[in-house]
Amino acid sequence: MRVQFVGIQLQNPVLAASGTFGYGVEFEDIVSLEKIGGFVTKGISREPMAGNQAPRIIETASGMMNAIGLQNIGVKAFIEKKLPALRKYPKCAVVVNVFGSTVGDYLEVIRQLNDAEGIAAYELNASCPNTNHGGMAFGTDEVTLDELVWRSKQIAGRPLIVKLSPNVTSIASMAKCAETAGADALSLINTFVALSIDIDTRRPRIANVTGGLSGPAIKPIAVRMVWEAARAVKIPVIGMGGITTPEDAVEFLLAGATAVQVGTASYADPRAVERVAKGLESWCTRHHVEKACDLTGRLDSSRDG
Repeated sequence: MRVQFVGIQLQNPVLAASGTFGYGVEFEDIVSLEKIGGFVTKGISREPMAGNQAPRIIETASGMMNAIGLQNIGVKAFIEKKLPALRKYPKCAVVVNVFGSTVGDYLEVIRQLNDAEGIAAYELNASCPNTNHGGMAFGTDEVTLDELVWRSKQIAGRPLIVKLSPNVTSIASMAKCAETAGADALSLINTFVALSIDIDTRRPRIANVTGGLSGPAIKPIAVRMVWEAARAVKIPVIGMGGITTPEDAVEFLLAGATAVQVGTASYADPRAVERVAKGLESWCTRHHVEKACDLTGRLDSSRDG
């Protein structure tokens, strides 16, 4: 089940996605952290952020919408209060999701994280749709994405994973842009911008008006985008979007992903990421797959037969 990823050996290719697994420590009594490949923290910003007003999360058909707004305690408190507890799980890769309203904000977060121990990589959040500044504003324009990634790479003391937005015309073009700017890997996809209306009140069901749609409803689109991105670049890709079963994870691997992230499923089942990891190993055994990494990019798209 071990896979090599940007110089990091993951004990299996299943990680918990950012924004769905807190800072990791909240799940240590629920999930065996050493039985998953790793996890990505919620977005960490330069200063603490309170997030958006409630209601900010609702259930939808085959999924959910959220507009949490990247609520977090800030990089200084994360390093001092959360990170030390994670060092007792050396087999679990800790990836820190980095967010900012300006390029300077991203760079300052990275600078502070560079001096901290127990971090495997950074995930550059260039795709969150639920904030007024930063986030998706960087990930939907090649010029701004290029600047953000290039400048971040100049100072990053660890591998840099760039999280891409699906709210673009060509995911392949954005993937190539990030690669050219210096990204070590890509992760995709983030949520789709969506709107849900209460027809009785005629008002948006989320206070932010729009929110990010995630869950099983988006999985076929996410698989397609991972396939397109993986074919466009030479750097590794992490796939996510609606994974709830081991079979879902296999789809993303076949489409070209080296690893996967489990997100929304953790809201319904806090042990989802561990369950998918364990189930993927069983699936490989049943299907005589000797190495999980052998699945990556093995989609047979021929029409013969």
